[in-house]
Amino acid sequence: MSTLWWIRHGPTHARGMVGWTDLPADLGDLAALERLRDALPDAPVISSPLVRAVNTADAIQGSRPRLPHDPDLREMSFGAWETRLHDEIDAEDPVLLRAFWERPGETRPPGGESWNELRTRVDRAADRLLTRGEDVIVVAHFGPILTQYQRAADLTTVAAFGQRIDNLSLSQFRRDGAGWTVCRVNYPA
Repeated sequence: MSTLWWIRHGPTHARGMVGWTDLPADLGDLAALERLRDALPDAPVISSPLVRAVNTADAIQGSRPRLPHDPDLREMSFGAWETRLHDEIDAEDPVLLRAFWERPGETRPPGGESWNELRTRVDRAADRLLTRGEDVIVVAHFGPILTQYQRAADLTTVAAFGQRIDNLSLSQFRRDGAGWTVCRVNYPA
């Protein structure tokens, strides 16, 4: 049995669609970081290579061992939509933007990746971590955490999209011989 303890990075305060753009996290909420550190097991820590995840992992690691960053844990690539505001994208291509949100899965932003491509990538990373046979703390992003909630709860993409994943929140999914258990989702720090 292994449990993946998913932490969403600290806030970036960006208003646009931020995927692979490497923005720093605001880690000024020291009390939240301390509560998060205290809630986590003594387990290895891994993160996406994006600086907002790396810095959040540094802030909660303490004496826990660190695993190398995994690029499969990055946020979804929004391609040409990176850092752009919803209204700006809507004015340019409302049909594609609406399809992206209302029929997620295969729809992808220009030059970006679809939800299904993101899920395949993150499933691959999670499966590698599960083969360790131990708990692992994973510091990542909204999209990757939501893909794993979708997987563990066996939800459609549309159903999963209704779940909030706040910055510095904890989501915990356990895998054993009987399958997945959703332990908690979006637990506040």
